[in-house]
Amino acid sequence: MADTKREIERKYESDESGLPDLLDLTGVAGVATVVDKGVAELDAVYYDTPDERLASAGITLRRRTGGHDAGWHLKFPVSSGVRDEIREPLSDTVPRALAALLRSRVRDTGLVPLVRIRSSRDVRDLLDADGALLAEVSVDAVHAERLTGAPLGTRWSEIEVELADGRDPAFLDKVDKKLRKAGVRVSAAPSKLARALSETTPREAGAAKSEPAKKAKGAKGDKGDRGDRGRKGGKAGGKAGAKKAPEPERVAADYVLAYVAAQRDAIVGLDPAVRRGLPDSVHRMRVATRRLRGSLRSYAKVMDRTFTDPIGQELKWLAGELGVDRDQEVLTERLTAALDDLPRTLVVGPVRNRLRTWSGARTSGSRRRLIAVLDGTRYLDLLNVLDALIAEPPLLKAAQGDPEKVLTKAVRRQVGRVSTLVAQALDVPSGTERDLAMHEARKKAKRARYAAEAAGDFDDRFTAQVRAMKSLQTLLGDHQDSVMAREALRDLAAQAQGAGESSFTYGVLYGREERRAAEIEAALPDAYERWCESR
Repeated sequence: MADTKREIERKYESDESGLPDLLDLTGVAGVATVVDKGVAELDAVYYDTPDERLASAGITLRRRTGGHDAGWHLKFPVSSGVRDEIREPLSDTVPRALAALLRSRVRDTGLVPLVRIRSSRDVRDLLDADGALLAEVSVDAVHAERLTGAPLGTRWSEIEVELADGRDPAFLDKVDKKLRKAGVRVSAAPSKLARALSETTPREAGAAKSEPAKKAKGAKGDKGDRGDRGRKGGKAGGKAGAKKAPEPERVAADYVLAYVAAQRDAIVGLDPAVRRGLPDSVHRMRVATRRLRGSLRSYAKVMDRTFTDPIGQELKWLAGELGVDRDQEVLTERLTAALDDLPRTLVVGPVRNRLRTWSGARTSGSRRRLIAVLDGTRYLDLLNVLDALIAEPPLLKAAQGDPEKVLTKAVRRQVGRVSTLVAQALDVPSGTERDLAMHEARKKAKRARYAAEAAGDFDDRFTAQVRAMKSLQTLLGDHQDSVMAREALRDLAAQAQGAGESSFTYGVLYGREERRAAEIEAALPDAYERWCESR
C-alpha cells in the first residue's frame, strides 16, 4: 500500500542567496525554538510524457535520492499550495501502483525522464514550546537540467515552508508575514518542476507546443483562452502596445465544446481519486459521464449524432459500471437511516442483521471490477475518442450559429419534455404508472439541467434555470428513492418470512415510505408551478 501524505507548503524567492535574517524565526508567534538540521543533498529525476501531459495538469512524478524520504513521489494538486503526495520505495522503474494512477493521462504513451533537479537543502525546524514540530523551513540552492532535446540548464535559490502534519494552516500566515518583512516574495512558479520547464524550454519548442499537451490542460484552460472575449461575442478589452485585431465572436459550438471538454477533464481528473477510493469520487465521475452524455444528446443540432450517439452509448456503459454498487449503497443508507428513526418497540426480530446480509449479497465486490474497467482497453479507447471529438468535432450548421438562438432553443426543447412528463404524471392516479412517469421526468430534468449548465457561461439566465431544475429534480429523485426503498422492503419482508422471522418492521418502514411518496406527490403540483414560473 502506497504511503500518502497531504503536503501544505508555500514557496518564496529572494534577491539574496539565502534566508535574510531568518535565523530569528523565534519572532514568529508560537515558535519557541529554531533547530538547524543541516544540509541535505537531493537528486530528483522528474518523469512525464514527451508532450508533458502531467506537467500541464500540475501533476509531478519524480524519483529522488538523498534526504529522509528517498523514493518515488507522485503529487496531485488539491488547491493552491496543497498537494497529495503518494510515495513508493526506491526502485529502478516507475512503480506499478503509481503508473496506474496516471493511466487516464498517460494511456499508451510512455513516461520518460524529463528534468533532473539537484538541490542543496539547508533545513531548519520550527518547534513550539513543547518541542513539537510546527513547520520545516528550507533554503534550496537548485540546479535543474532538461533531459530531453537540447541540454539546457538553469539555477536559482528558493525558500520552502512546509507545514507539519496535523498543524493549523493559519500558522503559515504568521511565517509568511515574517518572510515578507524580511524582503522575501512569493515564488512566481508553483513548483520546482514548473520553473525548471519554463526556464529550460527552447523558445522554438515553447512556441510550437504539441497539440496533445495543450488539450491536457483541460476545459478550464480552454475557456480561459476564450474568456477574454465578452459575453455574446464582445471584444477583448484594453490595449497592449500595438493595436490588436478584434477577437472573433463566439459561436454556439464554443460553449458546447467547452462544457464537453470540462466533463472529459473531470472524468480523466477523477480517475486517480476513484482508484484511491477517495470519498464521493465514484459518484462525481459518474455524474461527469452523465453530464457529457446528456449534453451530446441535448445539442444534437450542434454535433452530428452519427458520431456522438456511439460515444453516448459508451458513456452510458461507463456510468453503469461506476454505479454497480453506488445505487445499492445509497439504498442501504436510506433503509438504515429509516430503521434508526424507528422506536425500539417497533423493531421486531433481527432486522439489522437481515439488512446487512441482504445488502452484502447484493454488493458485487465492484471495487476490483471497477479498477479492471479503468485498466481496460474499452475505457481507454473511450478517453481517446473523447479527445478526438474535442479536437475535431463533427459540427453541423447550427454550431456556427448565434449562441443565444441555438442554446436557448436546445434548453427550451429539453425543458418542454420535462414539462410534458410532469403533466402526464399529475394526470394519472398514484401507482406504477405515475411512478414510471415521475422517474422519466426526473431523467429528463437531469438532461435539461445539464443543457442549461452548458449554456450558463453564455447567459446568467441559464444559471437560474439550473437552480430551478435542480430543485424539481431533487423532489422527483426523492420520490424515485422511495419507490426503490419499497421494492427492497418487500424483498426483505419475503426473505424474513421465509426464514421464520417477523416481517412486522418491514411493513412499518414500507408504510412510512408510502406516506413519504404521497407527500411528494401532493407537493409536486405546487413545485411544478413554481418551476414553470421560473422558466
